[in-house]
Amino acid sequence: MGHKVRHIGLLLMALISAWLITGCQPLQQMREDEILVAVGYASVSEQVGRTPEEKQIRAMRASKIDAYRELAEQVYGMRISGRAELEDQRLGIETTSGAVDGVIRGAQVIRAYMVEDSYVTELRLDIRKMDKLRDFGEVQHVPEKRQQTLF
Repeated sequence: MGHKVRHIGLLLMALISAWLITGCQPLQQMREDEILVAVGYASVSEQVGRTPEEKQIRAMRASKIDAYRELAEQVYGMRISGRAELEDQRLGIETTSGAVDGVIRGAQVIRAYMVEDSYVTELRLDIRKMDKLRDFGEVQHVPEKRQQTLF
């Protein structure tokens, strides 16, 4: 009988150990299918344009860029910088800024539509596809000053 109890005790310890190891996995994991989704927004009335149609086209493009920014945040994270100034031991100007930088390849527009005054764009990104596309070429630097276009 003592041998059975000892055997059950070892089995129970093994089960508890397996449970603890599994319980220590990261809380935030990517979905198994490795798909990210992002939504971008842009106000139509706030766009610069001579006609309502031109403003809508600009909002369409702005919402798409906003969705790409959201994807870049999910893939690469966001860099946060903060600064606080003291003058005569008094807190002066405080600033915080955020930035994201990265190349997103292979994203697909799922939907693009109007909601009241806003244009909304939904993007889908398969991380495996992006990784494969990254192998096809090097990242090219985008110049800061470009010729201004209508869009």
